[in-house]
Amino acid sequence: MARRTLNRRELRAQAEAAEARAKDDEEDEDEDEDEDEDEEEDEEEGEEVEDSDEDDEEEARPKKKAKAKPKAKKEKEEKPKAKRTRTAKHVRMRILWTVFNNSHQAVAKFEYPRKTDADALAAKLTADKKSTHFVQAVKEPIEEKKKDEK
Repeated sequence: MARRTLNRRELRAQAEAAEARAKDDEEDEDEDEDEDEDEEEDEEEGEEVEDSDEDDEEEARPKKKAKAKPKAKKEKEEKPKAKRTRTAKHVRMRILWTVFNNSHQAVAKFEYPRKTDADALAAKLTADKKSTHFVQAVKEPIEEKKKDEK
């Protein structure tokens, strides 16, 4: 049975709505707790002498502010960094036919067009020394000689 493709935008919108609702609920709970604490303090103060200044300060106390948005970067102070472009150094490679023994040690190397010579040497060494020799292609970097400019 094939599954229905999920719409990521709808899922994201639902998640953001849930976060907003949760945030509003938390703020409401915080305000309720603050009011409960204020009422308890008022009851305690009722037993003692009431100061009208304290009541005014409590009423004048501002509610919690929404979180401040991050300040925009000033263009004059910070300039955007220049993008670094890296150029990959391409090293030219050449293929050599290499004759190896059983211990994977190179016995001889031949240029690419001389594969028949490499096969012949591997067969000769296998017959003479009674151990396995094989031919494998190996890539090596080409060392370019730079001319001195004067």
